[in-house]
Amino acid sequence: MIIDAWGQHPTLRHAQDPIFDSLRRWTKAPLPTEALPVATTVAALDAGGIDHMLISAWYAPRNVMISNDEVAAFAAASGGRLIGVGSVDISRPMTAIAEIRRCITELGFKAIRVLPWLWEVPPTDRRFYPVYAACAELGVPFCTQIGHTGPLMPSEVGRPIYLDQVALDFPELTIVGGHIGYPWTDEAIAVATKHDNVFIDTSAYAVGRYPAALVAYLKSNGRTKVLFGSNYPMILPGKALDGLDALGLDDQTRALFLGGNAARVYKL
Repeated sequence: MIIDAWGQHPTLRHAQDPIFDSLRRWTKAPLPTEALPVATTVAALDAGGIDHMLISAWYAPRNVMISNDEVAAFAAASGGRLIGVGSVDISRPMTAIAEIRRCITELGFKAIRVLPWLWEVPPTDRRFYPVYAACAELGVPFCTQIGHTGPLMPSEVGRPIYLDQVALDFPELTIVGGHIGYPWTDEAIAVATKHDNVFIDTSAYAVGRYPAALVAYLKSNGRTKVLFGSNYPMILPGKALDGLDALGLDDQTRALFLGGNAARVYKL
């Protein structure tokens, strides 16, 4: 089974948001003018041989790009192929806690994701701590972005070392850092190695662009700590896996990387 640990089925307002304009210089994709059908995302999974994708809501200050209810609708329309990940407005702690509980207990989501660069504060900011407590209480992972940002926003808040303090404060919380952590990949590996509850996913990077240190970690003591992700629709899942054979992973490591780790971490 192959599970894509980081994707999003975009709404039109997410796809058209000016914050993503800088990404188009890489993808060469035109500005969308119509909403993407769920069937198109499912077809992308089929083309890449992907069984499931975790898709997330996007909550930014004063801006809901993809709502939790929209994610739930996309997942319901996918025939079980898309799995919901919620998000919340961290500026309203009590509302955020209630929404996290709704996402998990009513909508059936498997995790919560909040992106520090959208809020321009690190994950050690006090506004994140109610989110961590709620996720720990409910037994679901907290997902976030580590590394530099494609959008033209400050990257410093994505330093993986911030997660060291979070993991110390919340040893009961499973934490998944997406986007490899580049250019601080060594930091990401160090934090994941130190803490049993911290993991890395490879979203936003095709296999051929994985840093050598991450590949070495994946093939050794990190075989249970690294999850495959694409960051669809920026990268098609199948394209993200092009060149996988060249990594030389043994069968067990390959199976864990492609789906076993995600199934365990997200309790799928």
